[in-house]
Amino acid sequence: MNTVGVLILTRNEEQNIKDCIESCQAFADEILVIDDGSEDNTVSIAESLGAKVLQRSMNGDWGAQQTFAIEQASSHWIFFIDADERCSPELCAEIKLAIQGEDLAYWIQRHNRFHHNVATHGVLRPDYVCRLMPAKGSWVKGYVHPQIITPYENKRLESPMYHYTYDNWQQYFNKFNNYTTLAANRYKDEGKSCSFLRDIILRPMWAFFKMYILDRGFLDGKIGFILSINHYFYTMTKYVKLYYLLKSNGKL
Repeated sequence: MNTVGVLILTRNEEQNIKDCIESCQAFADEILVIDDGSEDNTVSIAESLGAKVLQRSMNGDWGAQQTFAIEQASSHWIFFIDADERCSPELCAEIKLAIQGEDLAYWIQRHNRFHHNVATHGVLRPDYVCRLMPAKGSWVKGYVHPQIITPYENKRLESPMYHYTYDNWQQYFNKFNNYTTLAANRYKDEGKSCSFLRDIILRPMWAFFKMYILDRGFLDGKIGFILSINHYFYTMTKYVKLYYLLKSNGKL
């Protein structure tokens, strides 16, 4: 009843997977890596650290991939972590204590970090994510920013996990393009409408104002301004893609 399976979804994560796995070893009874056809050394590194690696194509559906991971776990508890995230030693100790108690779903505060910049407000302010829960009855839905569905009462842990966001701008904008496409496709599938004035002109303005002013992105200096502006364009881009999906099936 006190065993924990660590679940990691990967694709070409050779720069991250070692540190990710090692940060969880203090409490993990099993480590499952669900790999989406990595072309680097992700799989060999994970296996060398004792992880069990299963190959499965994600096809843009994070929720289905995470649900598959839950189904493969043999432990009572599951713990989701992304390859670019790390458990702090304090969080490892807190998880060890949490799994001794009743079945609950635990939310963990995630702190975003860069190698050479600091951003703790706006887009990259600390957020809580649901990551630790019993496997039974839990599943995940959603393509982008999936939602974990679990029947257990929610509670927060105190200690943080760390999220090493982006190594460079190329990686940032590759993810930007991928996520805006997935979001537009999801909105279309859900039957969401798109107004040029409301969603392409006004909504991005509100997105920038919220991140830069209300969520105090301005306190992070230059990087805070850049990330808030990028959030403006992220919001606009996903609705531009939706607008043309609905208008001409994405064709210009």
